[in-house]
Amino acid sequence: MKTTPEIHRISTLDLKVRRFDWTFARERRGEVDAHFAEKQREKPALWNGRILLGRNTVREREHLSGEYFETDFASFLAWRDWGFPDRGIFNGFGMGALQSSDGAFLLGEMAGHTSNAGRIYFPAGTPDPDDVKDGALDLAGSIVREIAEETGLDAADYTMDAHWTCVLTGPLVALIRILRVDSTAEALRARIEANLARQTKPELRAVHLVRGRADLRPAMPVFVTAFLRDRLR
Repeated sequence: MKTTPEIHRISTLDLKVRRFDWTFARERRGEVDAHFAEKQREKPALWNGRILLGRNTVREREHLSGEYFETDFASFLAWRDWGFPDRGIFNGFGMGALQSSDGAFLLGEMAGHTSNAGRIYFPAGTPDPDDVKDGALDLAGSIVREIAEETGLDAADYTMDAHWTCVLTGPLVALIRILRVDSTAEALRARIEANLARQTKPELRAVHLVRGRADLRPAMPVFVTAFLRDRLR
């Protein structure tokens, strides 16, 4: 998928969660299940849990609205791996861009047992039903949860910027929020690495620091490098 990223500042979100009959998942159920079984043989740790995908996104100035619906991870994985055949659907996820007191951004490299093994990006995850509050997707809460799971940091360890940076790349909608940590980059990395060492099967296998454009890597998704290039100008 080759799509030039669009970057927008977003101040407010309205992401309702509603029931939706996803034709792709229903009509291609057999193919989806077979695809997931193959992927699970390659990576037994994969789990077909429930996740949330989006549709009907609308951006008006600094406001973004859209609808989310619940589906299974197997359907999402097939849709992703087959090149996003249903273009009316988007994967809209939150990312916590950890930034140290000396200005470096911290990213994680996904472990081999995950579906994104080797990719380097900010702590993130596809939203799931635990991120729903009062019928709407709580994307800020999703970020807090993912940061805790992947790094061991909790909400008291950082200050969350007031606005989002929305990076649109075709069916991928990355909503990135800078999390400012009162710690140097090296101290922050050491703390997270110590937390990973205590886990039996951590989601991350390495921690990377980005201080300038020379630190960008091919394993970083285009929406991550677009964000970093914009912030490091």
